[in-house]
This record gives sequence, structure tokens and C-alpha cells, in this order.
Amino acid sequence: MSLAPPRNLDSGSLASGILAGDRSVVARAITLIESRRADHQAAARQLVQDLLPRTGNALRIGITGVPGVGKSTTIDALGTFLTRQGHKIAVLAVDPSSARTGGSILADKTRMARLSCDPQAFIRPSPAGGTLGGVAAKTRETMLICEAAGYDVVLVETIGTGQSETAVSDMTDFFLVLMLPGAGDELQGLKKGVVELADMIAVNKADGDNVARANAAAAEYRAALHILSPRSPNWSPPVVTYSALTGNGIAELWATILRHREQTGTTGEFAARRREQQVKWMWAMLEDRLHARLKSDPTVRGKLPRIEAAVAEGSMSPAVAVDEIATLLGL
Repeated sequence: MSLAPPRNLDSGSLASGILAGDRSVVARAITLIESRRADHQAAARQLVQDLLPRTGNALRIGITGVPGVGKSTTIDALGTFLTRQGHKIAVLAVDPSSARTGGSILADKTRMARLSCDPQAFIRPSPAGGTLGGVAAKTRETMLICEAAGYDVVLVETIGTGQSETAVSDMTDFFLVLMLPGAGDELQGLKKGVVELADMIAVNKADGDNVARANAAAAEYRAALHILSPRSPNWSPPVVTYSALTGNGIAELWATILRHREQTGTTGEFAARRREQQVKWMWAMLEDRLHARLKSDPTVRGKLPRIEAAVAEGSMSPAVAVDEIATLLGL
């Protein structure tokens, strides 16, 4: 059950608690960000603005993968490895279906047995929202809250399909795509767009009898990457194998992420990507604001059923319908 937003909406007192690393204040601030009440949204905007100078110091890592690949187990293993090294870890999720399900990371926390009990880790599902852009925008704000609270590694898990991977890659510094052994089958369903976003492909479950299959899969993925355009001109995405179950390969996986950070930092690409993400964040929030206005404006709401019916019946083209709705909104 979510915490209630704080009654005191003074952004200064909230910011002080966040900067002090108070987990309860962090949780309430995130609930404030998720709220759709106008006064809460205004307070959240001011809070993020106040905290902005204290953000941006975390390494932001996006993680995606096919169903059953072991995302939760991987996050548990990687996160625990990092907290043992003295890092503070925040785990967030982007799931456009969370308005209905609450985000499957709620259930996945049972598969993050160690991390969910770790005082150096903070796990939070994505906020419920009607649009992927809205969910992603609020996840960005949540990420800034966590950074201001001292979490220096943020793991953003994408649970949905389709554009959710693109949304996560647009808010992270490193995009990790997890795969299973058995590349012959997996390559058939490999989404070209997702792989082109990858900064690294990691084949999980390289343990026991699966080691040979994992190595074979990794070789096929390397061959597949040669015919795709890499995300960065300064980085060739490696393909590695690891086992989230045993922990083998987790240290090497993290070392690769750090090498990417150093290399993109040296070339200036890291800073350029962050600047580009800020602009995309602005547009995502604008789209969410327009979508919210579309749903809340009484004039538009009263006429939408007629417009939708006309489009469905074929008596009005979608283009003309959009023009009419835009006119109602004064656009």
C-alpha cells in the first residue's frame, strides 16, 4: 500500500529530509510525484527544481530482457554485489501497464530476497499512469529524488514491451539487454530495435549444464551484432555470459559497465547523452500534460464521444477529428 503524500507540501522541508537520506521522506516524496492532484504536482515540480543541483551523480543503468530471462534475479545479484562494495542502490521500474497491475516488480521483490532486505537498497515500482510517456517522466523524477538522497547507482527495469525499452534507454547511461541460452530460438524473436539500443548483451544462466549453450548463444549474438548499427560510435557492445544464480560473471559485468562509463566520459558522449535525455524528458512531460488536459477538460470530454463515433462510422476522418479536438483545446 502506497504511503500518503505528505500533508506539509513545503518543498524545503521535504528536500532537507531527502538530502539527509531519510528513506521515509524519500518514499513520501515519490508518492507526491506520482499524485495527480494539481497542488501535489505543483509541489513536486518545485521539489525537483530545488533538488536539481544535487542530482546527476549516479550511474543510471537500464535493464531489459525476454520473459523468464531472470531480470529480478540479476538485479538482486548485481545490486547485492554493489552494496557490498559500498554503493547505495535504487531499483525503479517502467511499466506502462502498471495502472492495472501495479507493476510486476511488486511481485518480483520476492525474487530480490537479499536486495529487498538490504538497508543500502531502495526498490520502487513505476507509478500508475495512462501513458508510457507519463510513466517514464515520473520515473525520471523519481530517479532524481533517489540521486539527491545519495543513491549512486540507479537500476531501471523495463517490464513492458514495445516502446518501454526505448523509454528506458532514453533515461539511462547504460542499456543492458539480458538473453537466455539457446540463441537459435532466441534470434528468431530478437527485436532489432532493442538490440540496437544495447550497450551490452548478457547471456544469463551460464551455469551447470547450460555453460556450453550460453557460450554458443553468446557467439551467435556477437555475429548478429556485426550486421546492426551500434548505439554509440565510440563503443562496440560486448556480449558476455554470467549466472545470476551463482554470481559468476557479475563482477565482470559491472567492470564492463564502468569501462563504458570511462570511455564515453572521455569522448564527451556521456555528457552529450545526458543533455539529450533532459530535452526528451521535457517533451515527455509536455505530452503527459496535454494528455491529462485532454482527459480533464469538460468541453472536450463532452464532445469526444460524438467525435469518436463519427470516426468509427467513417463519417469523419481521423485527421479532421484531431483538428476539431485541437480547436477545442485552443491549440
